[in-house]
Amino acid sequence: MSSREEFNPAALRAALVGTRFPARLHHFPTADSTNTLLLEAAANGAPEGTLYLADEQTVGRGRGGHAWHSEPGSGLYLSVLAKPSLQLREALWISLATGLAAQSAIQTTTGLHIDLRWPNDLLFDQKKLGGILVEAAVEPDANATLRYAVIGIGININHEAFPTELSALATSLRIASGQEQSRNALIIALLRALDFELTQLESNAPGLLARFTAASTWVRGKRVRVPEQGGYTGTTAGLDPHGYLLVDADDHTRRTVLSGGVREEN
Repeated sequence: MSSREEFNPAALRAALVGTRFPARLHHFPTADSTNTLLLEAAANGAPEGTLYLADEQTVGRGRGGHAWHSEPGSGLYLSVLAKPSLQLREALWISLATGLAAQSAIQTTTGLHIDLRWPNDLLFDQKKLGGILVEAAVEPDANATLRYAVIGIGININHEAFPTELSALATSLRIASGQEQSRNALIIALLRALDFELTQLESNAPGLLARFTAASTWVRGKRVRVPEQGGYTGTTAGLDPHGYLLVDADDHTRRTVLSGGVREEN
């Protein structure tokens, strides 16, 4: 039976003083989807830094509409409202920055070094232990400026097992490390790192792309299958200036991947 460490909202707020989050943290024992709830709040004028944290999601969502297995009390399921001064074509930077924050937080709290599968998956030993879903609204102006972005993060922490259909694909920090992990410690480290990344986002995009490239084995030299454009295989060749993945396809063309779903080609 997985551990049921309770979140401590008061302690979390105290530990997050100095970031954009402590005064706007909202904790739910259960929620259908923290992203859905926060998107509604954002549309109604919620301030930047609003944070929705749930012990369980009943209708958790991932990129592309995939379901997310949200075992009660064992994982981290949260959404954050950000309002960076970016254009829509730069929105992918938010997902990349969030991946770097998650990688740093997991290294700090567990000692595990995870991989980042472009653009939004957290992996350990080729199995998925977390994911990121960014949903944005755009201002009705000629520049397609972002009005706000809701950043959803799900991380498997103390799951001891998964449903049969997921067991070959998913893992958790507990399985990877061999010991129980603190959800409170991870969320503090994650939100501190995310606050830093969001602050850096607008001022140092080239640095972000270089750091993500260095942090991920998927950005350069990885043999991959790409489902879009009719499906093709090739070798990853870095990121373009907007953070999209470049692939040298086997037909000798260089292609830009515009969506997720990239998988390793064996």
